[in-house]
Amino acid sequence: MAKSTRGRRAVAQQLGLIDQPTPTTAKSGKRDARPPRQQLPTDRAIFWTMIKRIFKWVFRLVAAFFIVSILLVVIYRFIDPPITPLMLIRPLEGATSGSAVGVTKEWIDIDDVSPALLRSLIAAEDGKFFAHGGVDMKALERAKAYNERMKGKKLRGASTITMQCARNVFLWQGRNYIRKGLEIYFTYLMEFVWGKKRILEVYINVIEWGDGVYGVEAASQKYFGISARDLNARQAALLASVLPNPRRWSPAAPTGYINKRASGIQARARGVSLAPITTTSKSPTTEPKRKKSK
Repeated sequence: MAKSTRGRRAVAQQLGLIDQPTPTTAKSGKRDARPPRQQLPTDRAIFWTMIKRIFKWVFRLVAAFFIVSILLVVIYRFIDPPITPLMLIRPLEGATSGSAVGVTKEWIDIDDVSPALLRSLIAAEDGKFFAHGGVDMKALERAKAYNERMKGKKLRGASTITMQCARNVFLWQGRNYIRKGLEIYFTYLMEFVWGKKRILEVYINVIEWGDGVYGVEAASQKYFGISARDLNARQAALLASVLPNPRRWSPAAPTGYINKRASGIQARARGVSLAPITTTSKSPTTEPKRKKSK
């Protein structure tokens, strides 16, 4: 009983429900003053004080998350993300598996990218990119119905370009409700702060296009030996066709399946309009001029 009382008193002191004992003096070892013995709080009072303290810290953490996340989104509206979580995760995965994985990336402005690439990506990944507010609810419903029919054998996603961009810039890969919830939160925040053009620009510069290859400029140089501004319609379609699994497929050595997929993307890309992100100074809606062969 004495131990229990001492334990309760110690907890109550830590919670600030009763005063701490007065410290002893260095010379005499006696207390400077002995305060009157305070009544020990009940277990119920101690319990609810602890709950309030926990909720206070949880509130502070949540508030800090919202403040930091909003600041990051605002900053990345004007400053290009220097690195992403996936760029840090892949080298660690490579180290554990015994293979070296670096980071190859080179930023390119969206106005300098071949329009064929932009059209191909929209055709392949998110045909309603300019129509939805970040999340394509109809696509989510179709994917949910499909996955229920397949009973987990072959899952189908419904991630928009904005959702993929949010996942790549701010989060980690994987399938769980926490990450999905955060992904949707960042998706709507990016749509509100960035707008479609900035979302597409960041997306094409951060997505993974092979082991250690990030962004369309690095991918164009690696697979075709040219800049992303010089991609033709077929090369753009091949780059877009491997995005479901860029570490498995290569645009430079397409399989029969990838060639077929690229042909479908190339056909759909002709109907994609880039008018919503057209600028007055540089229009990405026209193909880059090419030299005529003699």
